[in-house]
Amino acid sequence: MKTSRSLRARIVKHRILLLMVLPAFIYLLIFRYGPIAGVSIAFIDFKAKIGQSFFQSILTSRFVGLEFFKEFLTSMTGLQILRNTIVISLYKIVIGFPAPIILALLLNEVRNPLFKRVVQSITYLPHFISWVILAGIIRMMLSPDFGVIVPVFRFLGIPVINLLGDTSYFRGLLVATDIWQGIGWGSIIYLAALSGLDPQLYEAAAIDGAGRIRQLFAVTLPGIASTIVIMLILRTGTILDAGFDQIFNMQNAAVLSVSDIIDTHIYSKGIQEARFSYTTAVGLFKSVFGLSMVLLTNFAAKRSGQQGVV
Repeated sequence: MKTSRSLRARIVKHRILLLMVLPAFIYLLIFRYGPIAGVSIAFIDFKAKIGQSFFQSILTSRFVGLEFFKEFLTSMTGLQILRNTIVISLYKIVIGFPAPIILALLLNEVRNPLFKRVVQSITYLPHFISWVILAGIIRMMLSPDFGVIVPVFRFLGIPVINLLGDTSYFRGLLVATDIWQGIGWGSIIYLAALSGLDPQLYEAAAIDGAGRIRQLFAVTLPGIASTIVIMLILRTGTILDAGFDQIFNMQNAAVLSVSDIIDTHIYSKGIQEARFSYTTAVGLFKSVFGLSMVLLTNFAAKRSGQQGVV
């Protein structure tokens, strides 16, 4: 009784704050937690039936257990798609993850505020442009017929290469354009972390005779190490998310063997072929795998002395 009275008193006391939170809570309840019920169709052979509601169709569908998980993880197509996804995502992590950090460190050394703002504006801009538009720009620039790269190849005296249609170059092109699109936006959080470092640390290092490079490794990088670790942990959680918008708008039939990823596979099977149970199983596998990677990297970070996210 005392506990319920105390709870009621706290609710009355913070009623204005609770009302402010209520819209966000309703949004999460409807659009985040509500759809979790649909995960059950990954374990049944779901068939939408005329005259039945979604939940009635679920109750009348045949239970198949892990059949669709096995289909994806044992088929040659599924294994190839899983391999493509992991390879592209690892490329983006290994090459693309350090890029915003390097840009933030370089901008932190700039003493001209006007030049710094101009560089930031230029590097931020691609983030606000849709991949539909960016892919069109990239196609025009890299066209082997009239693209801006044609004079470059001719100047070098080598045959013009169709970069968008060659499996040897397409993954590298994905990584390069992903860095171009996200490097400015990704550097914001590191610039914020750098702005919080105590200037007295740099003064003490300078008194001890440390130059700019030595200060970078002795003061700057240790000062933002926790931020870097947290961002890396969160990034590994999306290791099976290689970038649907980018790949869907840039890929073509010639490079499908190296660019077809889980998200594009879900689109083709779920939207175009209406295999809802199969694609739900693939999506659930992707989510569980991502959660496992977050927990694993978080555990490794804590064992190495970092704070982690949980």
